[in-house]
Amino acid sequence: MRDQIEDVLNKFVRPQLQMDGGDVEVVDVDEGSGVVKVKLTGACGGCPMSQLTLQMGVERVLKEKIPEVNSVVAI
Repeated sequence: MRDQIEDVLNKFVRPQLQMDGGDVEVVDVDEGSGVVKVKLTGACGGCPMSQLTLQMGVERVLKEKIPEVNSVVAI
């Protein structure tokens, strides 16, 4: 599942984040619970809108493309 997550991030999420000087790093994937832990880096790491980016961008896309993903949390 981690490879699927990286593939979706590379195709649909990272290009947008990188245009704004940020990125996302997958820290852990719990396949049993469907929880993906990520770290927003670069400009996204300190952005006041990072929680919105996480929920409306990263989590929404991952859940849409990979049904096994139940939630995405930032660490």
